[in-house]
Amino acid sequence: MKKYTWILLFTVLFCSSAIAQEVKWDSTYRPKTYKAQVEAFKAAPHTKKDVVFLGNSITAGTDWSKLLDLPQARNRGISGDISFGVLERLEEVIAGKPAKVFLLIGINDISRNIPDSLVIGNIRKIVDRIQKGSKRTKIYVYTLLPVNSSFGKFKNHYNKDEHILWVNDQIRKLTSKQVTVIDIYPDFLDAEHRLRAELTKDGLHPNAAGYEIFKAKLKSGPYLK
Repeated sequence: MKKYTWILLFTVLFCSSAIAQEVKWDSTYRPKTYKAQVEAFKAAPHTKKDVVFLGNSITAGTDWSKLLDLPQARNRGISGDISFGVLERLEEVIAGKPAKVFLLIGINDISRNIPDSLVIGNIRKIVDRIQKGSKRTKIYVYTLLPVNSSFGKFKNHYNKDEHILWVNDQIRKLTSKQVTVIDIYPDFLDAEHRLRAELTKDGLHPNAAGYEIFKAKLKSGPYLK
């Protein structure tokens, strides 16, 4: 009996440990401002000449029209958004059949423990839906930025570098005739493989100098031509 008791005890402890280590995630999360912002986007539709910047707070955090001297730029960034949220509101983007879409999404998914395979899967779905719904739209997908934990402000986003690296590696494989990858990750990286402190205000979001890096990247390449 003692033998079977120990086996039972080991099984219970093992299962309890496995349950405790199970990482929970939620694909239904939407930021508080999500619905209001989606309605605002619908109320200000874009056209076939427009360039749409699609993503989360990093996209929402600047005026792309002023930054790039690009009057046809349209900001479709929502602070805190995840890839599932972008998929949910993607039809508004597709309906306008914009000339270009610049996509940056995924870091909030990683912070919420959404599996990496789902993050890249959703990015592929976003690309695929744009390709099918707006065949003339050119799609540009950024790699994710690094983070810098020394700021201590966004702890859920920190210390997940291996996830960022894996997702970025998969993003770099997305290139096709209609899709161009903009590998901006190295431009923000310091010698310790962190987000360069002088380019961020909190270890996650770019500051004015950080957005100048975006500007230089886009202006130096064929992306805006």
